[in-house]
Amino acid sequence: MPTETASKKLAVVNIGRLVTLAGPARPRVGPEMRELGLVSDAAILVENGRIRAAGRFVDLRQEIGPDTTVIDAEGRLVTPGFVDAHTHLVFAGNRAAEFEKRIGGASYQEIAAAGGGIRSTVALTRKASEEELLAQARQHRDWMLRGGTTTLEAKSGYGLDRETELRMLRVLHRLSEEGPLRIVPTLLAAHTVPRELADRREEYLQWIVDELIPEVAALGLARYCDAFCDEHAFTVPETRKVLEAARFHGLSLRLHAEQFQPGTGAALAAELGAATADHLETVTDDTLRLLRAAGVQPVLLPASVFCLGGDRYPPARKMIEMGLPVVIATDFNPGSSPAPSIPFTMSLACLFMRMLPAEALVAATINAAWSLGLGNEAGSLEAGKAADFLIHECWDYRELAYYVAAPARPRVFIAGVEATP
Repeated sequence: MPTETASKKLAVVNIGRLVTLAGPARPRVGPEMRELGLVSDAAILVENGRIRAAGRFVDLRQEIGPDTTVIDAEGRLVTPGFVDAHTHLVFAGNRAAEFEKRIGGASYQEIAAAGGGIRSTVALTRKASEEELLAQARQHRDWMLRGGTTTLEAKSGYGLDRETELRMLRVLHRLSEEGPLRIVPTLLAAHTVPRELADRREEYLQWIVDELIPEVAALGLARYCDAFCDEHAFTVPETRKVLEAARFHGLSLRLHAEQFQPGTGAALAAELGAATADHLETVTDDTLRLLRAAGVQPVLLPASVFCLGGDRYPPARKMIEMGLPVVIATDFNPGSSPAPSIPFTMSLACLFMRMLPAEALVAATINAAWSLGLGNEAGSLEAGKAADFLIHECWDYRELAYYVAAPARPRVFIAGVEATP
């Protein structure tokens, strides 16, 4: 939580290397994903929580007056705060027992078919009160904050009934209101069919379309609507029904697609003009061309593949070469990706998807911000944007991915205020 009252004027000086990510007002593609806007011997000037200037100290020092609070970065690396564009922040309990079963050889699909997986978390989440969910979600948020996440997207989807889905979205609203992280809420009632309606799929879908989506939209509890398109979740026609209803009611679209098999939703994301298509482990070249033409951003989730013990990662290298504005995110959730760290996700992106460290950093900051409709607010350190930045314990941006799972604790500033959990 904030540790000090915001100073109207703040200067961060003695920055060894500053990653500004200054550039075009759009997501970065191709070679642009390696352009970090690096400045040596740099400074940042902040006023009323926003960046006033970022550049060489020698050019800015005359603007630092006696009424300015000065922070010494001690020659270290400073970057924008991380933006996590795909999380499942709110849930009750955990699935450590299933983690053990997977290690013993059971697949994610086998566990789900036996009544585990998403449905086991649904049962626990339904039993939890709003205050209990809020307390556990705060812990998850604090883990992310410690690692440098300053903005995140978070989904419902562990309720699958009116009361619990609304409860989860209210928790996200409360967390966003109390700060310090900026939280973007997404409705994901089309996560799976609840156990009690397993033989009445159409009834559940119709309820989402006719009742839940209109209510959530009217209450302003979500900015996006998502759906899980897969053989053990929802078919393409079912997913279309949900997303078209969401679009009609003013919600923007995201989509879990092509995680386990091709043909599960990415083309639909392109057709409907979704903001993102997420996962994409099995996506084909033809479908990637559709996403590029439609301006859909791919959100890649390597920690999910890693935590499931898989070896088929999304083809990030090909996407970048094709000119797609790649995003990486944690997919933090209790089952397939209990991994809340963006730096760890960056390491996986480099090691297993062959992304360069600069590309991974762009994918976890400015490109992620654009995927949430926040590219003019967050993701880079440019005049007028929120002063969300990190003072790292290292001096080289490549170290963020190079030191895998390092217990690093950057100093985190959100809107110019230092924040600690």
